Amino acid sequence: MTDEARVRTPPPRLRERRTRTRTCLRDGIVAAAGELLDETGDESAVTLRSVARRAGITAPSIYRYFPDPPTILLAVAREAFVELAEETHAALDAAGDDQRQRLFACCHAYLRYADDHPGRYRAMFGGRCAPAEVCTQLLTEVLSDDRAADTGPHADAVALWLGLHGLACQRALAPAYPWPVGIADRLIVALARPLGA
Repeated sequence: MTDEARVRTPPPRLRERRTRTRTCLRDGIVAAAGELLDETGDESAVTLRSVARRAGITAPSIYRYFPDPPTILLAVAREAFVELAEETHAALDAAGDDQRQRLFACCHAYLRYADDHPGRYRAMFGGRCAPAEVCTQLLTEVLSDDRAADTGPHADAVALWLGLHGLACQRALAPAYPWPVGIADRLIVALARPLGA
């Protein structure tokens, strides 16, 4: 290696530290945008300036990671799907082996995430990702554990997800509406009837 190459190539430790710093900054930008969405419920509130202010960095420094707000929103949506999957898996793990309990735990974790993060939830379904695939995969697994292959666990999972998504969206849009107690359970029972819920 020439002396000139040694000068231009940082030592491995420095490269690792720079990579960690870049990852932390990128994660901080995504987290700041997610917080803004949760607080305002409005994607137009996610500007380079507002995200930079929330993340404690300068607006031009965002360009190293994201070219514009829609790209930041895409990253927020992708991260939100990861968070949703983690929360639903945790609920399934806590539910044990009972199929009915697993179904209800999964569905309630889904609705809880939507209630706790309405702005992120809206961004998840704003056309930036392929939500049906992400959301129905886990429901298909839960439903197929107790069904024969010919009963269509995937189609049942899609129907159940559409019901959960509709309820989540309507609760976010009309929080003052007097939602009946147990409406989520009624929805789950109606849409997961082949499971014997």
